[in-house]
Amino acid sequence: MSDLLGDSTFSLIHSQSSITACDRHYNRAMALVHESHESHTHSTPQIFRPDGRPANALRPVRFTPGFVATAEGSVLIETGNTRVLCNATIESGVPGWMRNSGRGWVTAEYGMLPRATLTRTPRESERGKIGGRTHEIQRLIGRSLRAVVDMRALGERTIILDCDVLQADGGTRTAAITGASVALAIALGKLVAAGTLKTSPMRQMLAATSVGIVDGNILLDLAYEEDSRADVDMNVVMLADGGLVETQATAERVSYSRTQLTAMLDYAEKGIGELLVAQQAALTAAS
Repeated sequence: MSDLLGDSTFSLIHSQSSITACDRHYNRAMALVHESHESHTHSTPQIFRPDGRPANALRPVRFTPGFVATAEGSVLIETGNTRVLCNATIESGVPGWMRNSGRGWVTAEYGMLPRATLTRTPRESERGKIGGRTHEIQRLIGRSLRAVVDMRALGERTIILDCDVLQADGGTRTAAITGASVALAIALGKLVAAGTLKTSPMRQMLAATSVGIVDGNILLDLAYEEDSRADVDMNVVMLADGGLVETQATAERVSYSRTQLTAMLDYAEKGIGELLVAQQAALTAAS
């Protein structure tokens, strides 16, 4: 891919200032979680997670750029046993309501393979309609990615992010956002390398993770076994500069306090800082 990805491919994302900001964000997140952990050391019982992780640890994360050779941008993201294939397609033109605006559009589609789960889930095409959960997740992915793209710089083009879950073990929507961000960056980088655009319209990277409260304990990056019995489930989408794009926190059985909410955000920030570093490594490998 080196002939397609020139030095200017990720000029915005790979700039020294962007990397420095990412490092600052990661270091700040680590400090916040360390402080939170210290303040609860004497009151929190020993936590046992199915995979042996500490409460504030992500599952192992791996990006495989270029997984599909025919897509403008493609990456397979693996977070533990969750695997999501993210492909970016760039098309000329925009939806009818945006024509002649000089602005582009970014949207997303999401789906799960029938055997992504323990038992077969029928394809939504068999049922003749897309389910409410799928609609919700597609809209979440789309609006998250639109937050980091300069639509006027993109011009009248549409970018479609297809996020297909190959295997589900919790956190599929957050993995889809994190992987789609990489696929989007690769696709836009190719436009820059081809001379179609002078610079990438992607202002910065973003990533997402889940946090929850299980048996009274705050846990980062819930696997399905944990998510299915969580008292509180939260998804966080965050920019590389630390800005929040989305926070979804729902109490399943009991309420949560403002203090717990702050602690969950600290855990999420720490995890997302690590994901941003992994994304940069994947983009460097792709170039």
